[in-house]
Amino acid sequence: MHSRNNDPIAAIATAPGRGAVGIVRVSGKHIGAVIEALCGRLLKAREATYLPFRDAAGGAIDHGLALHFPAPHSYTGEDVLELQAHGGPVVLQLLLARCLEAGAASGVRLAQPGEFTQRAFLNDKIDLAQAEAIADLIDASTEAAARSAARSLSGEFSHEIHALRDGLVHLRMLVEATLDFPEEEIDFLRKADAHGQLSKLQQKLATVMQRTRQGALLREGIKVVIAGQPNAGKSSLLNALAGAELAIVTPIAGTTRDKVAQTIQIEGVPIHVIDTAGLRSSEDAIEAIGIERAWAEIEAADAVLFLHDLTRADLADYQAADAAIAAELAQKLPPRVPVIDVWNKLDSHQAAPGVLALSAKTGAGLDNLRRKLLDVAGWQASPEGVFIARARHVHALQRVEAHVDAAVAHLAAQAQLLDLLAEELRLAQNALNEITGAFTADDLLGVIFSSFCIGK
Repeated sequence: MHSRNNDPIAAIATAPGRGAVGIVRVSGKHIGAVIEALCGRLLKAREATYLPFRDAAGGAIDHGLALHFPAPHSYTGEDVLELQAHGGPVVLQLLLARCLEAGAASGVRLAQPGEFTQRAFLNDKIDLAQAEAIADLIDASTEAAARSAARSLSGEFSHEIHALRDGLVHLRMLVEATLDFPEEEIDFLRKADAHGQLSKLQQKLATVMQRTRQGALLREGIKVVIAGQPNAGKSSLLNALAGAELAIVTPIAGTTRDKVAQTIQIEGVPIHVIDTAGLRSSEDAIEAIGIERAWAEIEAADAVLFLHDLTRADLADYQAADAAIAAELAQKLPPRVPVIDVWNKLDSHQAAPGVLALSAKTGAGLDNLRRKLLDVAGWQASPEGVFIARARHVHALQRVEAHVDAAVAHLAAQAQLLDLLAEELRLAQNALNEITGAFTADDLLGVIFSSFCIGK
C-alpha cells in the first residue's frame, strides 16, 4: 500500500507576502527531474549555484541560488532542493507550480503544514520534542521563550528525558532479572541498590519537572483577568501594565463594554491581561452583555486581579458590592485559580498596611504587582537556563511521577510485589517515550504537525 510519507513534496518555505528573498523547497526521492527542469543541469552537493530558474519553454522565471542536499545529509533526511529567488508572491507561486509540473511523473505533490519537519522526525533527524521546539522557536513571543526553544531544539530537553529513560530501563532490567530468579530476589535487588537508584531517579525527575513547568510557562504564559466594579481603574491598570493607551478611560462608569486584551511580558513570561466590563447590575442591554462576557472571561482565567477603589473603600454600598463580587468569584472559580486583591488609586488615598496597593495613574506599586503575578504563575528564575516545553510534556511527566511513586511503594512493601513494580516502571517509560516520540500515537503526530506553517 502506498504511503503519502513516501511522496516527494514541495512548498514555499518563506512567509506569505513580499520580501527580498523567497524560498521554494522540494524534498523526497527521485527529484532529479525537478532539479534538471528548473536548473537546466544537475547541481553539486551542498554548493550554492547562481542560475536562471526555467519554465517549461526554457525561459527564465527568475534568477537566484539553487542548493541540492543529497540524502541523508539534509533537514528532512531525504534529497532536498532549495530555490532561493526574489520574494515576490507571484514569482514564488510560478516556481512552485513549475516544480509540481516537472515532478508530476515522480509524484511530487504540495506539502501539508509541518510535513518537512514531520519527515525529519520520521527519518530520525530530530525527535518529537525537538520538532515541537522548531514551531515554538518560530512562534516565540518573548526573547526568553526564543532562547529556551533554541535550547530544546539543540537537544537539551531530549537529553534530560533520555537520561531518565535510561535510568528506568536499567531498573526494569534489574527487576526483570529478579523475576527470572525468584529465589534470589531480595539479595539481588538489595545488592544492586534498587531502592537507591529509584530514589535518585525520583530526585532527577523532580528537577526535570520543575524546569519543564517553567518552560511550559514561558511558551504559554498565563491568562489574567482584571475584574471589579465600574470605575475601579481596570482600564487604567491595563494601560499601565501595557505601557500604551489600549483601553478608553473616562470618569463615566460603565465605559468598558467588551473585553480588551493585551499580552505583556514580565521577565520573559507572557502574561495575557484582559480588561473587562465593570461588574454590577445594569439595565443597559449592551452593558449587560459586556458584564456577561466579563464573567465568561473570569471563569476561564488562570488568575483574577480583583481591583478595589481606595477612594470608595469606606462607603457601605461599595463594600457590599465588593463582598457580593467576592462571593460570586468564590462560587464560580475552581480553588486552583487565585484571586489577587489589588487596591487602586494610591495617589488619591492611603492604603491599609499589608495590602497590595498601587496607582494605575502614576505607576506606583506596579512592580509589586508584577512580582506577585510571577509568584502566582509559579515562575522561578533558573541560573542554568530553561528549555521550552508544552503542556503535554508536563502532563506526561506527571504520569511518570505517579508511576515512579507507585514503584517506590511496591519496592518498599514488606511483601515486594515485583510484578506490579515491573509494570509501573514499564508505564513510566512509556510516558517518557511519548515526549520524544519513541512511543506516540499517529493521531497525536497529526495534531502536532498540523499546527506548523506550510513549508516547515
